[in-house]
Amino acid sequence: MAVVYNFSAGPGVLPEPVLREVQAEFLSYKQGVSIVEMSHRSDTFGTIVEQLETRLRRLMHIPDDYAVLFLQGGATLQFSMVPMNLRETGRFAYLDSGIWSKKAIADAKHFGDVIVAGSSAASNYGTIPDWPEHIQDVDYLHVTLNNTIEGTRYTKLPDTDVPLVADVSSNILAEAIDVQRYGLLYAGAQKNIGPAGLTLVIIRRDLITERDLPSYLAYSKHVDTLLNTPSTFSLYVAERVLAWVETEGGVEEMERRNEKKSKLLYDALDTSPLFYALVSGKNRSLTNIPFTTGDDATDEAFRQFAETRGLIELGGHRSVGGLRASLYNAMPLEGVTRLIDVMHEFEQEGQDVSYKNV
Repeated sequence: MAVVYNFSAGPGVLPEPVLREVQAEFLSYKQGVSIVEMSHRSDTFGTIVEQLETRLRRLMHIPDDYAVLFLQGGATLQFSMVPMNLRETGRFAYLDSGIWSKKAIADAKHFGDVIVAGSSAASNYGTIPDWPEHIQDVDYLHVTLNNTIEGTRYTKLPDTDVPLVADVSSNILAEAIDVQRYGLLYAGAQKNIGPAGLTLVIIRRDLITERDLPSYLAYSKHVDTLLNTPSTFSLYVAERVLAWVETEGGVEEMERRNEKKSKLLYDALDTSPLFYALVSGKNRSLTNIPFTTGDDATDEAFRQFAETRGLIELGGHRSVGGLRASLYNAMPLEGVTRLIDVMHEFEQEGQDVSYKNV
């Protein structure tokens, strides 16, 4: 069977060794039952959660004055939980750099006044907004560090006098993040950590206060405990993925590989007579690379052309169209070189009528 390379933006590709390990353990995990049948209150499962947090702290250098919460609801639920839990003055600052930050802004408006401190909407989010020179009298400043749909990212952070909150769903563990620069980080797990169903929140403990909120929506109810039955399978696989990351050399090695993979693809796009990247300059994403031929029909013809050659999920997000390759940690270098080869093949043959009607 031909090798299939999955370029999905999420749920994303997982390391093959982890999938094989999960397969081998699925029917019986230590206690003679499947991991999906095991009580989340059992000692065996408790060890999985402890190891997951320990590995995450080690990989990201998370200090003890930060709590790690294992939640559900994806990053989308955090669009509401962040303003609910960090609300003091009821004024929140946001950098509007893409579709996900736009959604976060819309949800935050339910809980206070949102100040858009910078926006790249006028460029159709082809760039990222500059940091505000001064930001004060707000409860926090929110930024989406990597824009999964638009393919842009922030690489430098200014000093701020207010807590910095970041959505790191698509770049967590893919590049180094200085946790201590932030008050709170959150991420859906389904890109670089594990299956869908798990959400990570890393929050400075002094920002956790008791709030008059429904229990699940209060960060304080999740500190150092599992409030309710979590996505047990997602937690288990995430622990195995983090073990794989450690074995492979940690976040530093993941970042090195991702830089190499993305440079190969960007270089191919920049020299292609047919394809081109939608983002240029220093703010190109390491993990999500949108590109196009400039013609919707040709884009779709290439997507189908690539799929017949084992390259799947290359379609752009439904809101923008085009093409997109997501190069998460588990995407091997061979997948990128295969994509480039197929692009060259399409450039040479794909304009023939037989391929326009794929």
